[in-house]
Amino acid sequence: MSGNRIKLWDLPTRLHHWLLVVFVALAFATGLTGGNWMVWHGRIGLAILGLLAFRLVWGFVGSTYARFGQFVRGPGSVLDYVRGRWHGVGHNPLGAFSVLALLALFLAQSLLGLVATDDIAFKGPLYSILSMDTADWASRLHRQMIWVLGALVVLHICATLFYTFVRKDNIIRPMVTGDKTVEDGGAASATGGGIIAFLIALAVAAAVVWIANGGLLPPPPPPPPPGTLPSW
Repeated sequence: MSGNRIKLWDLPTRLHHWLLVVFVALAFATGLTGGNWMVWHGRIGLAILGLLAFRLVWGFVGSTYARFGQFVRGPGSVLDYVRGRWHGVGHNPLGAFSVLALLALFLAQSLLGLVATDDIAFKGPLYSILSMDTADWASRLHRQMIWVLGALVVLHICATLFYTFVRKDNIIRPMVTGDKTVEDGGAASATGGGIIAFLIALAVAAAVVWIANGGLLPPPPPPPPPGTLPSW
């Protein structure tokens, strides 16, 4: 069968995907290790939140196949896909639900981490905005959700390997190179998502990280001047 090589995934989408893979792995490792690594766990969580904010904006201003409007479909498309009547490129209807579920849960986990504490020395940058009881509840949920996320990540990896090696539809390579070979006339190369769109998404991500790190909170009170504290 003759094929046509198209541009499928733009560079920002690919960078986001692989950076998220790296940072999520580091978040799991540092969170489960605990101790002094919790400082890095918090920093990695902020990086993940920035990546998620970027992807949400990029889902509206990015190139063709990265946009939510292109791959988020209704139940009818899912049924067509299950019955073998769906033909397209990019995220298939089931894959779209997987992407949305992962993004939503990673976002929830990141937000919970902002107000969580390990009950020892680490507190999230927005811990002070909640009551102690609410922050403790958020901390427990943050610890419990790691297993749900871990299960979804494993399922996502298994599905990727299944499509690549069993269904013979290599969905890993396009996420590396950006290109995919499709049947002639089957799809066109992605368009849009230029430098202006990238800078907008990057600016929003930076603003989200700044706010999440306590940028809007009032500064802590200055330390008392020397000599005003009791000598003991």
